[in-house]
Amino acid sequence: MKQKIDFHYLMKLAPLLFKGKFEIEHYDRQGKLLDKQTCPNGITNVGKNYILDTMFNNQTQIAQSAWCIGLIDNAGGPVLSASDTMSSHAGWTELTAYTESTRVAWGSGSSSGQSTTNATPATFDMNATNTVYGIFINSNNTKGGTSGTLWSTAAFSSTVPVNNGSIEPPQLAMAA
Repeated sequence: MKQKIDFHYLMKLAPLLFKGKFEIEHYDRQGKLLDKQTCPNGITNVGKNYILDTMFNNQTQIAQSAWCIGLIDNAGGPVLSASDTMSSHAGWTELTAYTESTRVAWGSGSSSGQSTTNATPATFDMNATNTVYGIFINSNNTKGGTSGTLWSTAAFSSTVPVNNGSIEPPQLAMAA
């Protein structure tokens, strides 16, 4: 009698785990460092499915230049979920009170040691008094838009109050 291995079952036992962290620095207009934080990010279900479909099911890869960073507003007591998508994230809203006309580009560098990061800081010049809850990465740069692939979300370890200053998330480091 031959033995049988059910690979589908093995994949369910060993899910694809990605982890990452955002490192955020908050500066005022004079360049004074007000706060520095490191917070884990949560790769969304659609983000994980995108990786699997791109690698194993011939899904077209999203251009590296399309990925961008957006801010999550603290209003309403935000709740992040792995099931969030850009068209359906009832637990949070995007904060768009910054001077840039689009979401800020996230330029990832080459992967090494099973991780990748952005080499150039992504800077948001805030133009109103708000409180930032967290951050997200999406494949569409339309500020306030609801399309694109929502790769990940992250809540800051403590909210960041901004008042016509700037918030700079210089690095997102992801590891497999």
